Parts: sequence; C-alpha cells; structure tokens
Amino acid sequence: MDESTSAQPDEHPEHKEGGRYTAKGKEFVRDTHYISTRITTDGEDGYPVEAGRYRLVAARACPWANRSIIVRRLLGLEDAISLGLPGPTHDARSWTFDLDPDGKDPVLGIHRLQEAYFKRDPDYPRGITVPAVVDVPTGAVVTNDFPQITLDLATEWTAHHREGAPQLYPEHLRDEIDEVAHRVFTEINNGVYRCGFAGSQEAYDKAYDRLFTALDWLEERLAGQRYLVGDTITEADVRVFTTLVRFDPVYHGHFKCNRNKLSEMPVLWAYARDLFQTPGFGDTIDFVQIKQHYYVVHTDINPTQIVPQGPDLSGWLTEHGREGLGGRPFGDGNPPGPVRPREKLTPGHNPLVPG
Repeated sequence: MDESTSAQPDEHPEHKEGGRYTAKGKEFVRDTHYISTRITTDGEDGYPVEAGRYRLVAARACPWANRSIIVRRLLGLEDAISLGLPGPTHDARSWTFDLDPDGKDPVLGIHRLQEAYFKRDPDYPRGITVPAVVDVPTGAVVTNDFPQITLDLATEWTAHHREGAPQLYPEHLRDEIDEVAHRVFTEINNGVYRCGFAGSQEAYDKAYDRLFTALDWLEERLAGQRYLVGDTITEADVRVFTTLVRFDPVYHGHFKCNRNKLSEMPVLWAYARDLFQTPGFGDTIDFVQIKQHYYVVHTDINPTQIVPQGPDLSGWLTEHGREGLGGRPFGDGNPPGPVRPREKLTPGHNPLVPG
C-alpha cells in the first residue's frame, strides 16, 4: 500500500502541531510506509530468528500494536521475544516508557522509542510507530511493518512456538485470509480513522457509509460461522478484534462512528465477546489505557482531554452462544497458559481482572 498523509494517525506522532490529526477540507489517508526489514529463519535481511535477541515494543492502547501482543501470547513466544510496554499517551516526538521505573525501558535502557529508530537511521523521517521490533544488542529498530510482524511470528518463529499453538496463518487458507484481511483493513481497521480524522463533512459522510457497509458485511458473514476464515482462530480474527473491542469505548463517540454501538449488532457483539473470553485476546485489553490514549492525545477532536467513564464493561463477560456454530478456537492445539506476572493487567482496567 502506497499511502501518505499530512494528518498523522495516533500511532504516527510526527505531526508538526501537537495533537492535530485532521487536515481541514481533506479526507484522512494513512501513511503506510514502514521499515520492511524482516526477521526470518534464513536471516535473509540480516536478522535471523533467534530467541532472546529481539524486543517487541507495543503499546496496549494502540490497535495495531495490540495485534502483535495477542499473536505473541497465542503462540507462546513470551520466552523468545520480550515485551516492552510504552504508556498510553505520547507527545509529538515519540512514544515513551512512562510506565517503567524512571521512565526507562528496563531492557533497552531508553526513555523514548524514538531513540531506537534513530539508532537504525539518525535521520529517520517518518512516524515513531508501534509495534516495533528492536534488536537488543544494537538497540536499533528492525521493523515496524505491523501486518508483516504478526505473519512472521506465525510462520518464521515456529521453532519457538509453544506446544499446542494454533495455526494462525495456515497455508491452505492464506488466500482467503489475505482477501478478508484486506477488506477488514481498508474498510474497518482504517475505516474508523477515516471517520474520526475526516477534515470535511463530505469526507466524513463517505467514510461513515463505507465503514457501516463493511460492518454489515461482517455481521452477515459471521451469522453462520464462528470465525472469519475456516473453523479455527486465524490472523483474520486477530485483525478485526482489536477494532471491535475499541468500538464502543472509543470509536462510537470519539470518532463519530455512531450509527449504532457494537453491542447493538447481535452477531458482531457475540463474536467479539467469544474472542474476548478466549485466552490470549481479552487478557491483553486495557480499556483504561485505550480510552486515555484516544481522548488525551487527539486534542483537535477532544480539546478538553476529558476521558469518559463509560461504557459499562460487564457485558464482555456475558454468554455469547457462539459455540453452537461449531469450530474449535485452537484447532488441534490448546489455549495459552496464564499471563506472565509482569504482563498482567491492572484490576479495574479489564473485566477479566478482579477489582
């Protein structure tokens, strides 16, 4: 995808005016120029798969980064790839490690993710984005190509997958997964941003219609099947989940995606709850950080930076009834084990965690 924009999205904080993400009179177009270096078994790009060498930097607040956190957990790669967690907000320069003692990542020893980008390229001209995979020995970013990162975790890191890990990108389903994932990205993952960052009424109206046309398509597709592609969880489900889980807390109000709430779309609401209650999905979601990020960072949309208290999250734990459609979440495998102590969510931030 060859897109660029003068109004940067939330995970691209290189905008010139702090907190401004809309361009008056223009529709939102995402910058999709990423560092495309890959970490592979053959090390063709100079970075071979090697347990303990790399650190995944991924903010829980960001939907694109949340994907990589989910996939890493589903595949059991916690011992092979460490996880750095920036805080939920950033300034115009960079994501920062303000959740860590002294505001410094304990492995990389940096305060700002920007430092790892500049280790790779001192004149790096684009957004300081998450997720980013950092080469720990050099401290330099290897890649921030978020769609490829999760595919490579599923296909190149198989020697380090846990026993019973799911097949998230099985060869016989890749064409269908790619087709579905493309529509999910253009119309839904990015569609909510086209609504929220629209610079004109015309751009917003067009984005709104595209988004809900796609959500209606999903509602119809999932009415008769438990998962998006095949009868097990795949990459396609991971990609749509991170948008659906943010829909009512953020996109419905903050981004004006308000034809209806997710909780008012019976099939999608049940599908989202099914995934949320599946180990590896809901246990990565920090609703407090998600709301802080969007409502605090986007000051041109929410100048007061007031973070809403709602919505009520208890519904995420209600019965979904999707088991009746068949399917097995992990195929012939099994769920991941307990969340690692350092990566556990804070009580009050997620209904799965007792308060």
